[in-house]
Amino acid sequence: MITITGTSQELVRLGMRLRAARIVRDEPMQLFAQRIGISVPTLRAMERGADTVQIKHWANALWALDRLQDLTMVLASADSPLDLARQHARQKPPRQRARRRTV
Repeated sequence: MITITGTSQELVRLGMRLRAARIVRDEPMQLFAQRIGISVPTLRAMERGADTVQIKHWANALWALDRLQDLTMVLASADSPLDLARQHARQKPPRQRARRRTV
């Protein structure tokens, strides 16, 4: 298995932010874990930044924190408005059918 240092560090930071958000909300681990449908050890793993936690658990945690919309930014298009306009200009217009003349 490949270990990419940058991703490991980001997962640890994400786990720390999850823990901080849970603490700010004054939710014990048991209650928060129950709300998102996981065990306390899984929540501990998330807060530790373990790379074995399923993405679904992270999505559930975001939902519980009213932050699910943050997930929409993952892999969002990075095209600028100018790039989008250029792409649109390059697209071929739909072909029009030739009209038959009736005499």
